[in-house]
Amino acid sequence: MIDSLCTEFPEQPARDPALPLALQGVRIVDFSHFLAGPLATMILADMGAQVIKIEAPGRGDDLRQYPPFDPGVGLGAPFAWANRSKSSVALDLKSQAGRDLAMRLVEQADVVVENFSTGVMQRLGLGYEACRQRNARLIYCSVSAYGRDGEFADRLGFDPVAQAESGFVSMNGYADREGVRAASPVMDISTALMTANAILGALVARVRHGFGQSIEVALFDTAVMMTGWAPLQHLFSGRDIGRHANTSPDTAPSGVFRASDCSFYLNCGNSKIFQRLASEVIERPDVAQDPRYATPRDRVAHRDELFALFGDAFARRPWPYWQQRMRSAGVPCGLVRTVAEAIRSPEARARGLVSRVRDSRGEWVPQVASPIRYERTPLARQRAAPSVGEHTRQVLGEVLGLDEAALAELQAAGAFGAAAPAEAAR
Repeated sequence: MIDSLCTEFPEQPARDPALPLALQGVRIVDFSHFLAGPLATMILADMGAQVIKIEAPGRGDDLRQYPPFDPGVGLGAPFAWANRSKSSVALDLKSQAGRDLAMRLVEQADVVVENFSTGVMQRLGLGYEACRQRNARLIYCSVSAYGRDGEFADRLGFDPVAQAESGFVSMNGYADREGVRAASPVMDISTALMTANAILGALVARVRHGFGQSIEVALFDTAVMMTGWAPLQHLFSGRDIGRHANTSPDTAPSGVFRASDCSFYLNCGNSKIFQRLASEVIERPDVAQDPRYATPRDRVAHRDELFALFGDAFARRPWPYWQQRMRSAGVPCGLVRTVAEAIRSPEARARGLVSRVRDSRGEWVPQVASPIRYERTPLARQRAAPSVGEHTRQVLGEVLGLDEAALAELQAAGAFGAAAPAEAAR
């Protein structure tokens, strides 16, 4: 299935090997699982960091099983999306030998990332203080749900719950119905972005000041930030933030309109745009000059009549006609697309947002490009997400200098669980 779909998209372009990578030489030992932590380390892997993903032997990260699961590549789409360009090392952290190997990797690392429940890393002997004693320059990043200390430190955190508890759900949907969550894991994604930023800041601080440090990013904190300016709007006004469906509470006419052939979104964000929209796009200078619509507040107060007026005009012509006019007039607008339509759109094709790479078994795997574009240090060429333990022998050999005999001893000691490292098995 993937193989046939992938042929729609180009193979990932080559990267000039002579150009440096932004995080070249940075080594990250990644104990994180599921989404926020792994996505953060993938962002850093795109920048050139070596990311060593520690996974449980056999099953690996639970996200591997999330649907749709493709037997040909041996993992699910969500895992492939969040774990490209990493090396997978399978260690049994329930065994002393596995924990010892993990600490030896930490000793050689610049960054450790973990998102276990509070206290788990300490019980494994891999908490910040233990790791700092072995590597004083280490940057140790914990991704938590509600913080690592305090009365809520024991709570588990999942994206939909964070959406609900932060107030985000209450802001989305129609006013006469229950609020709705975003289908995209927006809180996990935004937490990953904050985590990657925090790690980059700590790396800069270490260069300038010479020390490592611990970092914490909480899902709930990020979720509250993702409600935007709504908290300050409430504190300024004393009112709670309602649901406005596809319209904007602050600008008008902004929302979904229907051309004669399809729906599109129009964002009339200020008075200048409104003037151009009325006079140049629908050729109604009288509307542009009407004192009832002079200010953003006026237009919000007359939202219903503006929607009726513009809706009637837009319904008379097809989308290509309106798109050309709004583009010429500098009015922000765009089609209401499905995801399938978006990744095949001219804009996505022009930016090269979807491409394909081969995994270690020669199967094509699709990739979605990072939005970051560096001039002098272009992002690393993406590699497909690894299978569980795919790089165990390679990483332990290169980073710790272990030979075949040492690996055999560690296998006997239970460091790799019941099965041999995946590389050795193949």
